[in-house]
Amino acid sequence: MTGRNGKRLGGVAAVVLLALAAALAGSTHDQAALSTGEAQAKPKPRPNIVVVMSDDQTADSARVMANLNRLVASQGTTFDNSFVSYSLCCPSRATFLTGQYAHNHGVMGNSPPEGGYSKLNHANTLPVWLRRAGYYTAHIGKYLNGYGNRGSSPTEIPAGWTNWQGSVDPTTYRFYDYTLNENGKLVTYGTDPAQYQADVYTRKAVDIIRSRARLAQPFFLSVAYLAPHSGGPRTPQDPPNQATPEPAPRHQNKFESEALPRPGSFNEADVSDKPAVVRSRRLLGPAQIAGIEENYQQRLESILAIDEGIAAIVAALRQSGELSNTLFIFTADNGFMHGEHRIPSGKVVVYEPSIRVPLVIRGPGFGKAKHARDLVANIDLAPTIVAAAKAKPGRVMDGRALQVFGKKPTTNLKRDILLETGGGGRMGGNRYTAIRTHGYVYAEYGNGDRELYDLQADREQLTSRHADPALVSVRQQLAGRLARLRTCAGAPCRVGGS
Repeated sequence: MTGRNGKRLGGVAAVVLLALAAALAGSTHDQAALSTGEAQAKPKPRPNIVVVMSDDQTADSARVMANLNRLVASQGTTFDNSFVSYSLCCPSRATFLTGQYAHNHGVMGNSPPEGGYSKLNHANTLPVWLRRAGYYTAHIGKYLNGYGNRGSSPTEIPAGWTNWQGSVDPTTYRFYDYTLNENGKLVTYGTDPAQYQADVYTRKAVDIIRSRARLAQPFFLSVAYLAPHSGGPRTPQDPPNQATPEPAPRHQNKFESEALPRPGSFNEADVSDKPAVVRSRRLLGPAQIAGIEENYQQRLESILAIDEGIAAIVAALRQSGELSNTLFIFTADNGFMHGEHRIPSGKVVVYEPSIRVPLVIRGPGFGKAKHARDLVANIDLAPTIVAAAKAKPGRVMDGRALQVFGKKPTTNLKRDILLETGGGGRMGGNRYTAIRTHGYVYAEYGNGDRELYDLQADREQLTSRHADPALVSVRQQLAGRLARLRTCAGAPCRVGGS
């Protein structure tokens, strides 16, 4: 987490750049040569599947990812209204592994007793289903909070993974000096810039792709980067009131002149209509705002290594002749707050920066340069992958396969998304459930507080209309639909109003 002085910058960064250049070699070949190379690949009846997941990344920040936009979005479908149902790391990642809302998979927080790695039934998850369906499965990086710690063994390999390269807590949250469980062997990486965590993950991903190329068995590769989540090492230059990430040496200071966005919700003047957890917050002061801006800049810088990783992974798929037969998914586990509604950092709130995440998919079944505007959520990721793999899930999934948007990006499907929390989501002791529709978000808190926003008229969620007599009927309808979603399972989770 480096300040504006550019710590760690120097000639040694060239070593990392050369390594990435090697991974990217061939990515600029002419299209005819690429097409010829791909045609020589051994045909697979089912696609390979690659999922790249970032941590705590807002949907808006994907704008700085030139490689994502050039190599994935321009060749695939961007989901403009993609949400997470529980905007916290562990519950969200468990949803990815199960296709279920948190109230069904049971991981209701980041740590015991309500959540964490040990709370999930790992014998019945996506990698198990895919391996059973004949896939080679590999995971690199962060998994579920508490893995290798809090009572779980650091050498444990979760069920379903053929090749396991998981980061071991608490070192997961270090950009250097972290430990990986490499198929049962603990390997600790040092502080040399060449061992920057994201770059190591990228090299491992490229190696796996190359080793599996042209084999008849399809592969499922999950790459879970830490950035832009905060993590060590902490430096004296970091703002005292913010936990920041550590950008790669070559990316430090790239966004030092980037101004912190200040929408109307930033440091909101009047929060009297908000729940107690927000009403109790004071206006942000100049020092806090300066810290938020520094964090914002470093988070953008840390994302650049992921973007380079995407380029290297796509290049490896292309060079191996696998790109045309690979479903490539990029997303994040949750969003993040940067001063909106006086919240200086974090997530687990019903506001858009917290729940809205990037989601881009390219590959078989998805159109090129398309935008899908229907509501989708992370409960849809596992069903999408299962459908592509023709696998049989071991759970009743709550989401729907997104291939429905492949040929017709806007289908006008009526859809309600449940937003929920558990033990790990009690900001200030409050827990909530909420419903997000195309037009509204309505939330009910454990202490009796309510929020209701008309998103067509108030996208920044400045004025809660939960007590507005003009919206009594709307509130009652949403409350009824929320009551059904709160305990839904399977098909009833996939319906909604408007």
